[in-house]
Amino acid sequence: MTRDDLETPALIIDLELMEANLERMAAFFREGPVKLRPHFKNHKCPDLAWRQLDAGAIGITCATIREAECLIHHGFRSVLLANEIVDGAKINRCVNLARRAEVIVCIDNEKIAAELARAARNRHTQLSVLADVDTGLHRCGVPPGEPAIRLARAAAELGLRFRGLMGYEGHVLRKPPGPEKAAAVAAAMQPLMETKACIELTGMPVEIVSVGGTGTYSLSGRYPGVTEIQAGSYLLMDTDYRQCCADFTPALTLLTTVISKTDGERVVTDAGLKALSCERGVPAVKDLPGLRTRRLTAEHAIIDLADASAPVQVGDRIEMWVHYSDATVSLHERIYAMRGGRVEAILRPEG
Repeated sequence: MTRDDLETPALIIDLELMEANLERMAAFFREGPVKLRPHFKNHKCPDLAWRQLDAGAIGITCATIREAECLIHHGFRSVLLANEIVDGAKINRCVNLARRAEVIVCIDNEKIAAELARAARNRHTQLSVLADVDTGLHRCGVPPGEPAIRLARAAAELGLRFRGLMGYEGHVLRKPPGPEKAAAVAAAMQPLMETKACIELTGMPVEIVSVGGTGTYSLSGRYPGVTEIQAGSYLLMDTDYRQCCADFTPALTLLTTVISKTDGERVVTDAGLKALSCERGVPAVKDLPGLRTRRLTAEHAIIDLADASAPVQVGDRIEMWVHYSDATVSLHERIYAMRGGRVEAILRPEG
């Protein structure tokens, strides 16, 4: 299959660009003591996760129990569920997974820790946990210091296997590179490391300190005490993230077909909100500077002709950059991995 054989809208990965992103990140972690545990939620493709593992990742991070089940079904042996699991049915599913592979779950509540421990005992297994610490994002997580220490102690006393800490400095990721960003990362990491030291003084080992994302990998990934980074967006990259992290190249586009044209005003393509996320902004058209995306509706992209002479006609195929990859990938049943204009593989997002 070639690009012209694809039915639009079609989500496309440029394999050469993706592989360059993969190697760049892998090279960074080969040079230091911190390891990479990439986030599955970005691409949701087991084949791509295996590429990340083959390039040196120590395991995979995921956001949902369904993603964890998908990964373990496909043979992955170490999965971090970097989210709180509180529903009884999901707790049971999580414990069942822990009987098949290493599953590490994040907790920020002693009551839920007790429920996890009870479910694990009932199934004669032990579940590994990280205490989720709020490092400034103010989403999930207990405050650093005594609340986190108390949670770690409670988890161990309940029979859970306390492995360490997780802190996500998501409020820092999109800051532009520079001294201000470096200082913000340090401000997020310092209380996490102080908490780690206090827990170790009680005699409990802190084996794992899991933090970070693509936007802070080069800072958090060299911060003393951190053991692993959860970067995910680097692999496919999108034009939103690219604004604050120029280390990686966008490799994900959506192939669309022009279905209508009003001369001198606009064109309309067959890809709208059901194929492209615009939660963080409208996607740009690739390699056609005279076109400006105005808005997306359910099934259409309305694109203004900023240059009335732009060479685009009804029936033409144009590519649009994916502006927010996580949400866009979730809209598709397949992704076409292309090299040199030909489809090399068809990937299927799962979980």
